Amino acid sequence: MALFRHSSARFASSVASIPKDKYKVVVVGGGSAGISISNQIFDRFKAAGKSLQPHDIAVVDGAEFHHYQPGWTLVGAGLKDKTTLRRRLKDLIPPHIAHVPEHVKTFNPKSSSITINSGQTISYDALVVATGLQCNWSAISGISEALADNSSGVSSIYSYETCDKTWNDIDAFRGGKAIFTQPAGIIKCAGAPQKIMWMAWDRYRRTDRGDIANIEFRTGMPSMFSVKKYSDALNELRISRGVRAEFQHNLVTVDGKRRVATFKTADGSTVDEQFDLLHVVPPMGPLDVVKSSPLADSAGWVAVDKSSLRHTNPEFGNVFALGDCSSLPTSKTAAAITSQAPVLTENLFSVMDSGKVSSAQYDGYTSCPLLTGYGELMLAEFKYDLVPKESFADMFGDQAKPRRIFYHLKKDFFPWVYYSGMVRGKWFGPNGVNRPTYA
Repeated sequence: MALFRHSSARFASSVASIPKDKYKVVVVGGGSAGISISNQIFDRFKAAGKSLQPHDIAVVDGAEFHHYQPGWTLVGAGLKDKTTLRRRLKDLIPPHIAHVPEHVKTFNPKSSSITINSGQTISYDALVVATGLQCNWSAISGISEALADNSSGVSSIYSYETCDKTWNDIDAFRGGKAIFTQPAGIIKCAGAPQKIMWMAWDRYRRTDRGDIANIEFRTGMPSMFSVKKYSDALNELRISRGVRAEFQHNLVTVDGKRRVATFKTADGSTVDEQFDLLHVVPPMGPLDVVKSSPLADSAGWVAVDKSSLRHTNPEFGNVFALGDCSSLPTSKTAAAITSQAPVLTENLFSVMDSGKVSSAQYDGYTSCPLLTGYGELMLAEFKYDLVPKESFADMFGDQAKPRRIFYHLKKDFFPWVYYSGMVRGKWFGPNGVNRPTYA
């Protein structure tokens, strides 16, 4: 045990390179959800006087880097350098938590185990699935070639490799048609496709290009946003700013050489649109390893109870999930994770301690900080059933009205609190630094 007391991050990483065959808690995924929940679980046991031993919790993820993905919009708007928004994953995992630097190959919930890419089987007392989701770029014909071509005018804030190309393209635009797309279905942060559009619109207005920029929003969804209150406000903004919209238009093909985008409409027909700038958001879905596992629901997400975050199959009562990989019927955002994590932590602790879930329940809270220009932001906050749940309305007024104070939360405060608090398990969303308590 003396070795653990004097261990360093480097030592922890070297130990974890030879995974144990069994851990008390295995967390699959080292993204926003996984890195936060692993720390919260360790701290919860410690607070109860039932401290876990070093390396009783393992984070399983073969990625080299951990990214603050909400910041990619800021990169696309020329406000951040993308290299400042990532860290080496191994450097974020504290010495008392093991890091298994491999990806999961199969989930075996009936035997309470997983198999990693090396072929090793790892058992657990409890499993937390936090794998995130995947961008299905291949669903758009020609997109890979267009993104790789610096002269195509095609970019996306939905990858680390291309988010800075978005800013280069926006800044280099000298007039014509600029199309911003959003696919139908579930995506990460459903407001982001139009956040970057509003930033481009404002950039052109401020640099005397507003009159020569013909901006269009083409979305596979039926409205500007899922919550009516914010959707109505965004649509009014769109009309007042002269931005054309086409709803239920899904991008299916991109020809970067000819600068032609093809969309499929609601009736199944296709339309070709010439563009000078095209911002692309790919369709998204569950990871194949999750979709093909016994943990998945019919759509491929990890099937969990929407209140407790425990798996809906009683046979898998020691399995939990949160974040983008879960079936939770709410928007997939980092803000949602800040409210999901303490609930999952409490229920996992209770199940391991007493065999039953606690009174902790997740109400579906999520937030989407909608940039509407430089120096302004509409702060959408809501819960299940798309009901607004605003944190600052009493202090600042209706959050459907863009405000400068909200802009600085997105641009300055949230990136700072993410790496100083959330990844360390010390940030609890609307509760701030105070871990919620449950009766």
